[in-house]
Amino acid sequence: MGEGRKSAPKQPPAGGWGALNAVERHLGRQKVLLKGNRTLLSMNKPGGFDCPSCAWPDPKKPHIAEYCENGAKAVAWEATKKRTTPGFFAQHTVEELKTWSDFALEDNGRLTHPMRYNPHTDKYEPVDWNVALEDIGGFVRRLDPKRVELYTSGRTSNEAAFLWQLYGRLIGTNNFPDCSNMCHETTTVALPESIGVGKGTVTLDDWEQCDALFIIGQNPGTNSPRMMGYLHDMAKRGIPIVTFNPLKERALVKFTDPQSPVEMLTGTGQTISSNYFQLRTGSDIMAMQGICKAVIAADDAAQAAGRPRILDVGFIAEHTHGFEAFADYVRGLSWQQIERYTALTRQQIEQAAEIYMRAERVIACWGMGITQHKRGGDAMQQIVNLLLLRGNIGRLGAGACPIRGHSNVQGDRTVGIYQKPKEPFLAKLDETFGFRSPREGGHDTAECCEAILRGEVDAFLAMGGNFFRAIPDIDRVGAKVPEIGMTVHVATKLNRSHLIHGKRAYILPALGRTELDIQNGHKQTVTVEDSFCMVHGSTGILTPASEHCRSEPWIIAGLAKATVADRAKIDWDRLVADYSLIRDKIEAVLPEQFADYNARIATPGGFRLPNGASVRKWDTPTGKANFLFKPGQTDQDDDTPEAPHLQLMTLRGHDQFNTTVYSYNDRYRGVSGERMVVFMNEQDIAGLGLSEGAVIEFTSAAGDGIDRRVGGFKVVAYDVPQGCCAAYYPETNALLPLSHRDERSNTPAAKSVPVRISAARPGKPVSSEPDVAETHPEQPPLTVPVA
Repeated sequence: MGEGRKSAPKQPPAGGWGALNAVERHLGRQKVLLKGNRTLLSMNKPGGFDCPSCAWPDPKKPHIAEYCENGAKAVAWEATKKRTTPGFFAQHTVEELKTWSDFALEDNGRLTHPMRYNPHTDKYEPVDWNVALEDIGGFVRRLDPKRVELYTSGRTSNEAAFLWQLYGRLIGTNNFPDCSNMCHETTTVALPESIGVGKGTVTLDDWEQCDALFIIGQNPGTNSPRMMGYLHDMAKRGIPIVTFNPLKERALVKFTDPQSPVEMLTGTGQTISSNYFQLRTGSDIMAMQGICKAVIAADDAAQAAGRPRILDVGFIAEHTHGFEAFADYVRGLSWQQIERYTALTRQQIEQAAEIYMRAERVIACWGMGITQHKRGGDAMQQIVNLLLLRGNIGRLGAGACPIRGHSNVQGDRTVGIYQKPKEPFLAKLDETFGFRSPREGGHDTAECCEAILRGEVDAFLAMGGNFFRAIPDIDRVGAKVPEIGMTVHVATKLNRSHLIHGKRAYILPALGRTELDIQNGHKQTVTVEDSFCMVHGSTGILTPASEHCRSEPWIIAGLAKATVADRAKIDWDRLVADYSLIRDKIEAVLPEQFADYNARIATPGGFRLPNGASVRKWDTPTGKANFLFKPGQTDQDDDTPEAPHLQLMTLRGHDQFNTTVYSYNDRYRGVSGERMVVFMNEQDIAGLGLSEGAVIEFTSAAGDGIDRRVGGFKVVAYDVPQGCCAAYYPETNALLPLSHRDERSNTPAAKSVPVRISAARPGKPVSSEPDVAETHPEQPPLTVPVA
């Protein structure tokens, strides 16, 4: 533990009874205790539905309870008995609803009717589906396609996403801002430069066979808890798990497996991380290059002494390009420089290198702690460089493993949700449907926001999500949304984006992942792709929340018939009546990836999409895997350890999924009943003249002349490196400039936002009880930016 970091009170392991109790509490609050528990037994299993939460893969032989705590919360949230009806909207104006918290808006329940905004009453009012679709279609049809934006959430199925991109290209636009643009787009863009594919190279079989695991910038205990069962088993087998993360996350320290009777009865748990290195946020480039330096130095020494080589020289010679330049570069790095930037010691980095060298098969996985930085792509490429040194890509038990955050965010991209489509895809799309797609590149999320700021968007249509709450610079962009001609949101629940609306506005209620989708008298199955490139079916089982809810494919087909029916001979009704016909069209456009699509979707665990790097076929300009680096690059965010400000990491609470807040508690970090907190190093607290519980104000230190600030955050002393701090998003999104983003992918650099902190008033310390009974305020106060 570094100097000036708070020693957390002794806490029980993550998971265990705390996780089981949380599941039952959340099911009870949504009034689905019995139904919810029955429903969970069908999740992540053949013939059942896919978890609407994270993108962790399904095993071929699932457990009886193949779900985690946070997946259960997502099901409770969707399967709730609570309803947001036309009667609710009749009682509340939009201006009043803007004062509600994010939690209170969604906790009101499932949307039941299509709603249209009435500017005269400032209320949403019920509208007939046909009227809504005709009005939306007629409006969009008259617009310049370049001024139409089509957003996609990761909960959208392959079938719906494919129809959505087809609809957009028939309109004549490639403007497809996507939730992946806010999280793992860095992986999609930078990883192919190294290995020729923008996805991970491993499967669950590799996880069973690896003998060392490196976790870099990821918190699976909250963001993908089903992964914890695999970590638990690996650690129990003695496999080293090496973690690099600024915050000490409880699940990565010790975990009680809820499926282990012994651990549950004895209250014991398994230590997860064999080594836990709390590096300074943004220093992953130097940390990975430091490990590479130690590995190459050991190989140099072995070669000089006539001992067996440490590096896989055969693999490097046959399969890689650029090794010598990279090796010479890291040899020249000074340990003083590496220690200064990482806040780690040479001894710690050499420990990590020793574990790496002893292992024959290594997997490296990463999350948004890598991707959400200005130079996140460069940091990712240093992780790949480390793997390449010993041939740890393209063989059993080894590989690169980005952990995506949402259940089908990877699949959406695979089937065409992309603002820069490649010609082969467009040519096959045109051939299959008989029209010519636009070739000019479109907007990603950041570029969409910039277009809104310039007044260049006339229609914004969102397939799920909470776009105007999730984006950077939310105050600046949100202020311009009322100038948009029309906003349309397909959703299951009311959220803040529906209240930040255009001149015309619609909310269209959709079926959830858990619900029966009956078309033409037949139950329909959709498909999703997980983080490991596995595609499998998902079939809902619950009665829909309302007879007026519609499936996403049905809604898209209705919009298409009203907007672009004359632009191609497409039988939209036939496609919606039988989703297997949509999959036939996907196969026609992407025959290599989806051969025998319909025949394979019932395969236990799913079928795997082709992945060249996993079989050592490198689709790169050199025809090989590339050692990539930028000389002199020391920090992911172009900052120094001595910068006169703090680096803010935005993060989720444990009772949160993306912008959805299930409760105001984060038991793994000892916070109960509130979210307006900032986790700080004790030395930073003292240096700023603060004390625990003090209420502070954040000011952005972006240096672009724009005043960004939010206030009302309580100080919590926490085990975090000096110069770094952390707070929840989306409450801190207003501090994040649109321009502060990864240079390749435009992914917001939300894991290292330069901020200054000033005291506002004294206050009481927050609760630090590890498993305090969760509070559940009916309508917590809305947190608002400081004027």
